[in-house]
Amino acid sequence: MAIEAVVFDIGNVLIEWNPERFYDATIGRARREAMFAAVDLHAMNDAVDRGADWAQTVRATQDAYPAFAAEIGMWHSHWHEMASPAIPQTVRLMAALKARGVPVFALSNIGDETYARGCALYDFLGGFDRPYISGRMRMAKPDAAIYAAVEADCGLAPGALLFTDDRAENIAAAAARGWQTHLFAGAAGLAARLIAERLLDESEAA
Repeated sequence: MAIEAVVFDIGNVLIEWNPERFYDATIGRARREAMFAAVDLHAMNDAVDRGADWAQTVRATQDAYPAFAAEIGMWHSHWHEMASPAIPQTVRLMAALKARGVPVFALSNIGDETYARGCALYDFLGGFDRPYISGRMRMAKPDAAIYAAVEADCGLAPGALLFTDDRAENIAAAAARGWQTHLFAGAAGLAARLIAERLLDESEAA
């Protein structure tokens, strides 16, 4: 089936997402490792991704782990440094698809408020034809429900969607519904796939 839209994950596809790197540079690796061993920060973030209030969720985690309160607070105050930098070639691929008239969607596990902050930092995040944001939808990958919701909203057949994500479980869930998929391991690989699918030519994908 011909591809009618390309669906992008955001974190580690269009922008880097690496809290560990930020904390290592800010508080040192030993302190970061101790905090991550004591506090399930990724579970905290998952709650925000599924629609929990960002600031309130961070504050509740600070209250639960006062020994790391200052560092936990950075998840909110310094998020822009964790979600950085942009991945330039993937951003160019997104722009090239749009210039070609190929619809580009986002399907990302990210809080609604977090996404709004991301759009303020990176103009291209506001350029999706359809942004499917887990915090807004109150469901997240790899749950089947979020893929079904995308299908229902965009009106395209599953096989007409090409989805790229850096997490294998999210790709597997999309493939199980009949989506075409590309496991993101770098912009060069995605560029090659888009060329192979004749969505872009080599000059457009450079």
